[in-house]
Amino acid sequence: MYGKSRRPVGPAPGTQEQIQSFRKDRPYGPEGIHRILRQATGGTSEREHTLPDFLWNYDSPVPSITNFKIVSAIRNEIASRLDIDSFQELLASHWKPYLDNLHVCMTDATCYESHMRFPTDMKLLWESLEWLYRHICRHCRELGIRRPRNKYRNVAESYLSYCKKRKRRASRARMLKRRMIKLLEKLLSQRDGIHSEYGALLRYTQDYHKRLSIIRKVLVQEKEMFEGRKVSDRIVSIDRHYVRPIVRGKETKSVEFGAKVNNIQIDGISFIEHLSFKAFNEGIRLKDCIRMQQKLMNVRVRCVAADSIYANNANRKFCTKYGISTSFVRKGRAAKDEPLRKVLRSELSKERATRLEGSFGTQKQHYSLSRIKARNRKTEILWIFFGIHTANAILIIEKIRNKTAKAA
Repeated sequence: MYGKSRRPVGPAPGTQEQIQSFRKDRPYGPEGIHRILRQATGGTSEREHTLPDFLWNYDSPVPSITNFKIVSAIRNEIASRLDIDSFQELLASHWKPYLDNLHVCMTDATCYESHMRFPTDMKLLWESLEWLYRHICRHCRELGIRRPRNKYRNVAESYLSYCKKRKRRASRARMLKRRMIKLLEKLLSQRDGIHSEYGALLRYTQDYHKRLSIIRKVLVQEKEMFEGRKVSDRIVSIDRHYVRPIVRGKETKSVEFGAKVNNIQIDGISFIEHLSFKAFNEGIRLKDCIRMQQKLMNVRVRCVAADSIYANNANRKFCTKYGISTSFVRKGRAAKDEPLRKVLRSELSKERATRLEGSFGTQKQHYSLSRIKARNRKTEILWIFFGIHTANAILIIEKIRNKTAKAA
């Protein structure tokens, strides 16, 4: 009784009929998405035929898409054509009729982190060693020559043992780091020897040369840090060589790795004022924020809400010169209308803390900006741009509805 296997009644798993039925029953498969789009467009024949049928119909004589990198290619094409300033001017011109309080400028900076592992010297050295050794082996296999001798396997065993330990002594870590630096120097010299002798027979891609130059720079930086010297413009990832550590001073994470963006906000709608993968002081950019808002909205700024880092003497003098009220803590003697100024400062600070800081959390939690998974600099900027302005578009829809309802 127990020896018999109980097979379910019906077609064998993996048959074509079962696969086709599974595809048709999926709520978010091609057929499901087609049904949703038909319902959204009203199901008319003109709108329905705007969708390419070969994407959805498995029985179509047109061959289905086989290039699995087509989405990445489209993203790279759009990223290469992106001009943030001109696009934001276009969006602001369309959204301006639905915005209020155009004279109030709120600004703050945040970091949109890249999707990468926390960098350490050991990880960076090991990634460099692994890539370089793999390509040396490939070159030797293509040329039919003997692989040069080195201590790669011994270092690999030591690194694996180091990774498995819960408590890692500083002396052992320093010893292993010295061995990895010496091995990386030797692998680079062996690779250069193969290239000098057989370079005409080998084919190198642009990515190969780029990765090799990054590894050489990593070796120089690691040697300087091993000798106790400080390194500027430090590389923290071989894949994302443009990312730099950004010290934020937060309680949960003191250092973040990604793009630092200085945003301005107008009636809840955010615009990118400055974006950089290197750390910068946002306090010196208040004048640029005010000029940008005046250019976008063609309205003179009267009130500014910003963090305490923006409250330097140069910004205070600039705001006083042009009669701009701020949320900065007062310096010096109180004016005659100090109670009114105090109420205005309180309102501006509260509005900035709720709307502007809240928009950062909304973008990161609901618009895929918490950990950006793009693979290069341009597509990462594109990802941030679309995340911010998709959140803006949702807010604008509500503003348009409210304005239409009031007008009716």
